[in-house]
Amino acid sequence: MGDVLLDALLDSLKVFPFLFLLYVIIEFLEHRTNVTRHENLLKGNIAPLLGAATGLIPQCGFSVMAAKLYDKRLIRAGTLLAVFLATSDEALIILLSEGSKAFSVMPIVAIKFVVAVGAGYLCNAITRRERLAELPEGEEIHGNACGHDHDEEGDGKVRRYLVHPLLHSLEIFAYILVVNILFGILLYYVGDETLASFLQSGYWYQPLVAAAIGLIPNCASSVVITQTYVLGGLSFGGCVAGLCANAGLGFVILFKNTKKWKRNLVLAAVLFGIGVAVGYAVNGVMLAFGL
Repeated sequence: MGDVLLDALLDSLKVFPFLFLLYVIIEFLEHRTNVTRHENLLKGNIAPLLGAATGLIPQCGFSVMAAKLYDKRLIRAGTLLAVFLATSDEALIILLSEGSKAFSVMPIVAIKFVVAVGAGYLCNAITRRERLAELPEGEEIHGNACGHDHDEEGDGKVRRYLVHPLLHSLEIFAYILVVNILFGILLYYVGDETLASFLQSGYWYQPLVAAAIGLIPNCASSVVITQTYVLGGLSFGGCVAGLCANAGLGFVILFKNTKKWKRNLVLAAVLFGIGVAVGYAVNGVMLAFGL
């Protein structure tokens, strides 16, 4: 058992430097991006395309921002859906940190982008009569990475570009370590062959389970989905299903508006349904081609 814990710790420590470096880069990007400056683009014909593109950036600040904009009726439902479907929270960062699964990044990005754009335009066409409001002059809407509220004016460069990324990296490292330990214990007591047989028997249930986990508005959900895929416990289709359904902390913002709970449940159901459908489609294609 000691070896299991040591292996889990060492495997987790290997990705920590890459996590930290990527979060430093994301902090630079986040503090130089203000989507609300392009308010007209957010309401125009390219809004779902723009939403999907921004959602692909590996941080959940854009899903938070999109939720705030939608709640103020500044963007359409399809644009919000495009951002949510494209968002992967911590997934891409973890995959890029894991050399063995880094090749999965481009297929996941491509699938999520196509699905996000398609669903966004379809939803906007269905809700084309949706009335939009105007952003008050001078007002800006920001979405902090993973919903952590930073005092941007009070933060110095060291705190902003070193302390915040370090704390965030340690948080994700802790999630990864827990998943690695649990998976290692499972392998220790069950055995490789038994576990592989069990996972294969549940191949067609994985998109449902992963999409349900993806709906949980917490960084941990994307970490669990991605790390389980990295360790071989989840199919590629299951991983895609979970990540399509994962909208970071976007739903936390939406569900704060309790008056719109029916609207919020419908959006969650649509996101879950699309995630499951895409997951099954991916698994079906991979099975057909023997992948």
